[in-house]
Amino acid sequence: MPSLFDPVQLGAIAAPNRILMAPLTRGRATREHVPTPIMADYYAQRAGAGLIISEATGISREGLGWPYAPGLWSDEQAEHWAPITRAVHDAGGRIFAQLWHMGRIVHPDFLDGARPVSSSATTAPGEGHTYAGKQAYAEARPLDVAEIPRLLDDYARATRHALAAGFDGVQLHAANGYLIDQFLRDGTNFRNDLYGGSVANRIRLLIEVVERIAGIAGADRTAVRFSPNGDSQGVKDSDPESVFVPAAKALDEIGIAFLELRELGPESTFGRSRQPKISPAVRQVFTRPLVLNQEYGFADAQAVLDSGVADAIAFGRPFLANPDLPERFRLRAPLNPDVMATWYSRGPEGYTDYPTLAVAAE
Repeated sequence: MPSLFDPVQLGAIAAPNRILMAPLTRGRATREHVPTPIMADYYAQRAGAGLIISEATGISREGLGWPYAPGLWSDEQAEHWAPITRAVHDAGGRIFAQLWHMGRIVHPDFLDGARPVSSSATTAPGEGHTYAGKQAYAEARPLDVAEIPRLLDDYARATRHALAAGFDGVQLHAANGYLIDQFLRDGTNFRNDLYGGSVANRIRLLIEVVERIAGIAGADRTAVRFSPNGDSQGVKDSDPESVFVPAAKALDEIGIAFLELRELGPESTFGRSRQPKISPAVRQVFTRPLVLNQEYGFADAQAVLDSGVADAIAFGRPFLANPDLPERFRLRAPLNPDVMATWYSRGPEGYTDYPTLAVAAE
């Protein structure tokens, strides 16, 4: 069985190890969602990952509702992403852009008071982060079938901008209760048209978006992320296996580079679920690289590789405070603890100032 330190082919990407950096929202862009120079330092520091998956990046103003998160819908945003991807490549790394539409999680404050869109007229639980502080979510309006072509165009434009900016590929964010997830799961999709009801209809938008992205980037530079089991921001399904196994099979037929699953367990820190993990069932139909994520450490990550269920592991929080995470794993060195208070703050503290082993030794 392979180790975490063995190379793996992820579509067109020859990853030197199986330790991927999971997407991590950090809030260091401008208020206009333009990337900033400090982001180049941050990502370049973590270029030792087999592949970096960028923080979730908005495909449109309609789809982005997080303060100081970056976008990829404008030429200006693409131009400011270019030095970041260049810094990663100069440091020997590889990086995908994660394409994000938040759906009903976008607060009207980001939309000049307009309602967010979703699969159906539902309201997310809790409160959203806005520039005015936390505020209760608003009821979304159902995305009209006539608007689907425009949505596909938004994904296509963001994909072209990602490639122009130097990203090695893109990952569709279809997880964590955001727009695509809202269409996939029966807890939020109450439609009775071509995009609701049956499993085939609920996965239709996913397939159409992936085919549009793959037609631009190439299937071998296109990835997808799911969070199939449990509740993600109020989005859940009564029978995840019945939805996500056919979805994975369809993605396998398209030929995507890899599929990432964020799977909750009963003791997970952020979200918990007693619904069984479906990665073993997905493994039966998805023949391409399968990446797992959710609070793995070194030992259990290697164990899941040994089991044959996964081909690589995406690590999130360990990469926050450990830019040299693969080297720390290789040496079995202790990890720096991360500081939650600086996850979404605005400067270098808790962002680019975590020491590597080499710096700590000095």
